[in-house]
Amino acid sequence: MANFAETKALTFDLFGTILDLGGSLTPFIGESLNARSVGVSADDFWAQWRYRQRIEQYQDTIVMLGHSGYLETVRRALHYVLRANGINATPDTVKEFMRGWRHLSPFPEVLSALAKMKSRYQLVVLSNGDPAFLDYLVTKRVTWDFDGVISVTSVGAFKPHPAVYRGAAGKLGLEVDECLMVSANSFDIMGARACGYKGAFVNRYQLPYEDTPYQPDVTVSDFTELAEALI
Repeated sequence: MANFAETKALTFDLFGTILDLGGSLTPFIGESLNARSVGVSADDFWAQWRYRQRIEQYQDTIVMLGHSGYLETVRRALHYVLRANGINATPDTVKEFMRGWRHLSPFPEVLSALAKMKSRYQLVVLSNGDPAFLDYLVTKRVTWDFDGVISVTSVGAFKPHPAVYRGAAGKLGLEVDECLMVSANSFDIMGARACGYKGAFVNRYQLPYEDTPYQPDVTVSDFTELAEALI
């Protein structure tokens, strides 16, 4: 078992780690697909959308033409996936499929687990999201008073760019080894670990982890197990 005695801050990914993206979005996706004659399920469409969004984020960072922002990469990915499934990506259609992003909800055990961890650690959101969108989600959808909310917009690159993790530690006035990244995205843990963070991989769906030396310090299936491992 890893030693977390020197850990002072837990930095949390938001999308897919605290917020249940698939569970929140697939009902809206299903409604929109059902109104059209297409041979793809809501689950498959979402899987394609999420996969494509990560490509869009990597491209956005690598090409360095200016940071586009999280929701713009969501929109670009949607545009691609709509066309890949034979759906005309008109502005109205894009807007229709995007509407679910205002209704994201946290996984059911998250708040009770945060309550158990708050006395020992600073609890901070470290997210690819845009600042205004993060403020809305944290206050209206998660409804938790975090010790900080840090957007990658401040460094102009998406995770797992090293500047994100190093910059967050700097904002918190901590050394990187005093921070622990909590994420359901294995690339996020890998990036944080490569920068000197500890890492907790919330592997809700029993997915494989990257073939890399930068392995998580702890792997859990949900936030209940996370709190048990860190307290």
